[in-house]
Amino acid sequence: MRRKPIRKILVANRGEIAVRVFRTCRELGIGAAAVFSEPDRHALHVRHADEAFAIGPAPAAQSYLNGAKIIEAARRCGADAIHPGYGFLSENAGFAEACAEAGIAFIGPPPEAIRAMGDKTAARATMQQAGVPVTPGSPAIAEDAAPGEVAKMAAAIGFPVLAKAAAGGGGKGMRVARSREDLLRSVAAAQSEARAAFGDGRIFLEKYIAAPRHVEFQVLADEAGRTVHLFERECSIQRRHQKVIEEAPSPALTPEARARMGEAAVEAARACGYANAGTIEFLVDADLNFYFMEMNTRLQVEHPVTEWIAGVDLVAEQIRIAEGEPLRLKQEDLRMRGHAIECRVYAEDPENDFLPDPGDLTRHVPPSGPGVRVDAGVESGDRVEMHYDPMISKLSTWAETRPEAIRRMARALDEYEVAGVRTTIPFCRYVMEHEAYLSGQFDTHFVARHFSGELPAPERAELIEAAALAAALHHIDGSASGTGGAAGPADLARGKDRGGEAASRWIGRREYR
Repeated sequence: MRRKPIRKILVANRGEIAVRVFRTCRELGIGAAAVFSEPDRHALHVRHADEAFAIGPAPAAQSYLNGAKIIEAARRCGADAIHPGYGFLSENAGFAEACAEAGIAFIGPPPEAIRAMGDKTAARATMQQAGVPVTPGSPAIAEDAAPGEVAKMAAAIGFPVLAKAAAGGGGKGMRVARSREDLLRSVAAAQSEARAAFGDGRIFLEKYIAAPRHVEFQVLADEAGRTVHLFERECSIQRRHQKVIEEAPSPALTPEARARMGEAAVEAARACGYANAGTIEFLVDADLNFYFMEMNTRLQVEHPVTEWIAGVDLVAEQIRIAEGEPLRLKQEDLRMRGHAIECRVYAEDPENDFLPDPGDLTRHVPPSGPGVRVDAGVESGDRVEMHYDPMISKLSTWAETRPEAIRRMARALDEYEVAGVRTTIPFCRYVMEHEAYLSGQFDTHFVARHFSGELPAPERAELIEAAALAAALHHIDGSASGTGGAAGPADLARGKDRGGEAASRWIGRREYR
């Protein structure tokens, strides 16, 4: 059912996804409103908005997770709709219902679909009824379940098993148990993490698939049930069960496997009465057997690679669907073109177990050029906050072939200049040169199998050359050591930034601290 066109959207999020949504709003002639917590008062997403509203202090529970404050901000600015982005309230059925009660469109799926797919055990049951393959697993296990009962469930499935949060996702609340001796310890750890992350300590068990690939399909559906998929994304390069490099299409799938998985993804979306943009995530084994893992009832972080190969603005499609428009896309008309890769640039230290490294971003100069896209949430002089996800940007590249896209990504990573925090750029550059990645022969254990935690050290000549360049840049941007003079190679090699504080700078393939 067509509704009045949306005139103003409030984005209930921050960082690069808020900026991303605002850009499509501009192109569609739609007003854009932001919300911000106290430390985000001068953040990039606030600067990109037409207007912005304070919603509380730094803790997300008192700001970005406070649905009442966000809806009040939408009322104050006269927003027709709220886009939740991803994370925070994006998969909160209660928030979607509250938006409807307030007469504000929620740019996402119906609350019933969010609720159905949010409980992983219920989602598995729905998929089984729809004929979508799922791994052998158990029902939800209560926090006070008897150890003997849990052991019986695991034995029936067969070790190794994976204990997973029933009410969550995003890699949180997951532990592998390879034997009965491991089981109770793994279950307790998964329950504890699930309780902390989702407020729900229920878990379930499923068969653990050794060396799987993580392949997901983007779906779009309108309110009349017309549903299409926009092909797959390969998401197997992960740390802590969370993605860091994605690409489309997957180098592993054959055309036949792609067709089967795409059909299953469409059936999965229809089975839960889905509308808007969503993602069906599968585990794929070495024989290209695939199993439903979960559905993310929102836009994904890695959506740019799908936009590259499908030529579709997914945010624009989300808005049109929320306006009640019928889906304009037909499956038979959709074609993949070329290959796209995304590297997530986080303020993390790859050599310290990818732990966050928040701080002041003293320099941020993204790459550019043909086939390069940067979705950034910060600029030079901004701060990567400790309170939230430490993402700096998403760097994506496109080319006609996968080898060309890889080479383009390597070039773009080499051009990327960051100072003030450690980042995942050196790790991403390492992956672009690794034989397992180049050959397409990798799985979700890439980091554990191939990355020792140490990045290649620069050659002495490279160190001096890049340090000299960095010193010149230091002098130009006024961020040299505390006296205001140009820093020398020795300063950079020791990792000194202004005021003598330890920092990190990525210049031309090398990171200096």
